[in-house]
Amino acid sequence: MNIVLTTLNSRYTHTAVALRYLYANMQELQDETIIQEFTINENVQSIAEQILAQKPRIIGISVYIWNASEVHQLIEILKKISPQSVIVLGGPEASHLPHRVDFSKADYIIQGEGDIAFYKLCSEIIAGTPPTEKIIAPVMANLKEIKLPYDYYSDSDVANRYIYVEASRGCPFLCEFCLSAIDEKVRNFDIDALLVEFEKLWQRGARNFKFIDRTFNLNMKFANALLDFFLTKEPPYFAHFEVVPDHFPESLKERIAQFPAGALQLEVGIQTLDPVIAENINRPLKIDKIKENLAYLENETKAHMHVDLIIGLPGETLEGFGRNLKALSSITSCEIQIGILKHLSGTTMSRHDRESGMIYSDLPPYDILQNDLISFAQIQEMKRFARFWDLVYNSGNFINTTDLLFKETTVYDGFTAFSKWLYAETQSTWKISLDRLTQHIFDFLTQERKLDEAEVIETMLLDITRNRGRKVPLFMRKDITLNGTKKQSKANKRQIRLLD
Repeated sequence: MNIVLTTLNSRYTHTAVALRYLYANMQELQDETIIQEFTINENVQSIAEQILAQKPRIIGISVYIWNASEVHQLIEILKKISPQSVIVLGGPEASHLPHRVDFSKADYIIQGEGDIAFYKLCSEIIAGTPPTEKIIAPVMANLKEIKLPYDYYSDSDVANRYIYVEASRGCPFLCEFCLSAIDEKVRNFDIDALLVEFEKLWQRGARNFKFIDRTFNLNMKFANALLDFFLTKEPPYFAHFEVVPDHFPESLKERIAQFPAGALQLEVGIQTLDPVIAENINRPLKIDKIKENLAYLENETKAHMHVDLIIGLPGETLEGFGRNLKALSSITSCEIQIGILKHLSGTTMSRHDRESGMIYSDLPPYDILQNDLISFAQIQEMKRFARFWDLVYNSGNFINTTDLLFKETTVYDGFTAFSKWLYAETQSTWKISLDRLTQHIFDFLTQERKLDEAEVIETMLLDITRNRGRKVPLFMRKDITLNGTKKQSKANKRQIRLLD
């Protein structure tokens, strides 16, 4: 009898720590269990073929928002070819009702933490006493009793992929758009046991650690111990943490300031800087503390940051979003990730539907289509805005040039104008090469904004020459030469030498 644990990751470099938790806790059934990971870009029939080659008695599938549609297709095939195989679903997308993707052909669904529940279910199925209820809602696992999963990252995982780890589960906040608000109690793993496991991973060569804790910097004992672990190590390495923006005691700041460039990444959840909007969705917001902490991280540390903003929150206009964007970009030069509001099953966002006219897609990722303040057409424009923002502002390829996009206007208005123009030119948000994007930005600044060509070229060359591997686009070579015959800046002279 074989038990297959599987999922479809969003890309190859990702790993599924959930499968490894299940595997670690399979007790006497572990020898009968294997892990098979795939990606959403693979052919679903080929995935089914590889799973069924194991002749599985039980198939456990971890379901997330990014793979829900593919999992539906996979279940359909598995049940047609091997109806005797028992399919068990778990993970966030399966755990919460209503299911907007059809999982009806699955035999069982485990809602919540399956660390122990999956083993118990498999034992009952194998013993011939399977549960009569399809939905299984286990109690939360005791984190001090479950076996940790880190031995079950393969050598290939360690060498080539991110290692996902966690020090705690749960979140004390009640933000209505987030599934973590369901589990209000924060539970911590045994820190000493964790550090032993992380040291073993390090000795095996692991250097990319992504912590999935929702609120890493709440417990200073744990946060400081984990940072101290990495501070004793020799770079290069990479550690990613998700942090709340208003809680950075001095002990934490002092440690973060010691990390070398490229070693520490902090994901800082902002979502909105409007106190009224934040209160309406039960999100705590201490603006003065947020500004103080972002300024410290920006100016006194080498940590790589990205902060998050959401478009479509109930009650927030696009003008309000624009004010948030302006405020954040004036505080920090870090990445600003712009997301479109999603309505996840299990959250309480639906209470705003009638009052704020919230309408969402029924297909993953369940993003907002419109509300009473933002039309469908405007939401579509903002999706393109967010995509182009990533290509231009967040990419790091146009650090100096973006200032020209905002010259004599606001960040939001300036980039909105560029985003609309760029989409009109390309009719696409994908497959825009860096050279092509560079030319479009140049054309927009010189033709639409009527900025001086020499100024634009000089500024863009500053960005191009920052990266030694980046070549000057062909369209600029002529312009450089022409400008060079009239007035050669230092940047122009340097670039012409590079071209010779």
